[in-house]
Amino acid sequence: MRARIYQPAKTAMSSGTAKTRTWVLEFVQTSAREVDPLMGWTSSSDTQTQVRMTFATKEAALDYAKDNGIEAVVQDPKKRGVNIRTGGYGENFATNRRGAWTH
Repeated sequence: MRARIYQPAKTAMSSGTAKTRTWVLEFVQTSAREVDPLMGWTSSSDTQTQVRMTFATKEAALDYAKDNGIEAVVQDPKKRGVNIRTGGYGENFATNRRGAWTH
């Protein structure tokens, strides 16, 4: 069995970082998906791809994989730089703006 351990990225619909601090272990798909001729649904005989386990740390996920004989590949996240403006959101409506109003 092969698996992938990664830290999920933030969703595109949110500026927050909720649900991005945990580590996820997902199994890699071993068999190809097939289209059901009657209904047209996509299915697979591989049920391991439905398993998604979360861990508090990367080390915990690696320990679980090692204890259960799972070959795991770790994908380290690319960290974003912090973008904190001094005035914050209120700076957009400040009365002492020096630049031209653009919106």
